[in-house]
Amino acid sequence: MVSTTYEVQGMSCGHCANSVVTEVGAIGGVTDVRVDLAAGRVTVTSDGPLDTDTVRAAVDEAGYTLVDA
Repeated sequence: MVSTTYEVQGMSCGHCANSVVTEVGAIGGVTDVRVDLAAGRVTVTSDGPLDTDTVRAAVDEAGYTLVDA
């Protein structure tokens, strides 16, 4: 299992968090998605390393922006 935390801009409510959880959770190999609204962070647990561009596309689809590290 691999856990990676990403910074996401634009999330401000429970609906925002649910949208991100739904889109990122649909990525193959993802086993858990946790959102910390106050910190603007999303922690993704997966079976193996995820491609950042895949995560970025899922966050974009949810309507938010993945911040480059």
